Amino acid sequence: MKTLLKTMVSISALMVAMPAAAQEPLKIGAAVYGLNAEFMQIWAEALENHPAVRDGIVTVTIFDGKYDALVQQEQFETMITQGYDGIIFVPIDIEAGAAAVQAASEAGIPVFGSNTRVNSDLLTAYVGSDDVQSGYMEAKYVLDKIGCTGNVVIIEGPIGQSAQIQRLEGNLKALAECPDVKVIEQRTANWSRAEAQTLMENWLTAHPGEIAGVIGQNDEMALGAIEAIKGAKFEVTDFAIAGIDGITDALLAVKAGDMASILQDGAAQAQGALDLAIAAKMPDYKPMSEIWTHYTDMPWNDGKDKAYNVPWTPVTAENVDALLALRN
Repeated sequence: MKTLLKTMVSISALMVAMPAAAQEPLKIGAAVYGLNAEFMQIWAEALENHPAVRDGIVTVTIFDGKYDALVQQEQFETMITQGYDGIIFVPIDIEAGAAAVQAASEAGIPVFGSNTRVNSDLLTAYVGSDDVQSGYMEAKYVLDKIGCTGNVVIIEGPIGQSAQIQRLEGNLKALAECPDVKVIEQRTANWSRAEAQTLMENWLTAHPGEIAGVIGQNDEMALGAIEAIKGAKFEVTDFAIAGIDGITDALLAVKAGDMASILQDGAAQAQGALDLAIAAKMPDYKPMSEIWTHYTDMPWNDGKDKAYNVPWTPVTAENVDALLALRN
């Protein structure tokens, strides 16, 4: 009996001396609309490089939605079945994505929006940028450059995605200030450089010498228009061209004087959403991303706000080299 008691005491002492088992990392999934283009690749890379991921506090799995709302719905079902602790959602469709959010909510999994919006009151919080503002800014650049007169074309994002809807709202707001400007073509190129190039080639043939400005709702499509203009042997500088996102090729095109762009900070949108997702499960968590000190006009507020607005940065001749240096 004495031997047994000694053994039990020894085991108890050993258990006290041993540190508590390390907490299992949180499991967060990110359902993004597609990873073909550079902007969402930047977003995804920033998420994977979040300090909390590097420190093992959280693991992230990024799901490529392949630009299909049904695929995103299936990915939500997978994350629900596998018991994820939280989901970051970048939806392809503002309406179709609502069913996915509802399913996660019913399963007790918080969903955090990032970059594009979903029409659901069940979203825990959202981190993104004001697409109406960027749509206005890019169109205003084009209209100012053509002197508020002449014809323009609009190359839209995927119809039904929040960025397409809201950027078009901003485009039209700027166009309303220039009643002498006519929109002679307006179609989607689905954020695709190749699709936009084909559209622009057709428009240049259908409207020879008639197009003064190109409003591309993202940089990829603006760059596709530039390729079409060059292919048709026109001077790019004879057109006013603008896009949105600040991807690398667009920064180079701004530097060359071929177009205007507005930087959308996808890294801040991704890392901000992850900080919120972690804080929802760890009440004492302090945000680890540097974005909260970088954007002083976007305070953390203990992670309790429903929406966080990441500011736009117009790309200029003065800041383009510094922005390019960040990509190296």
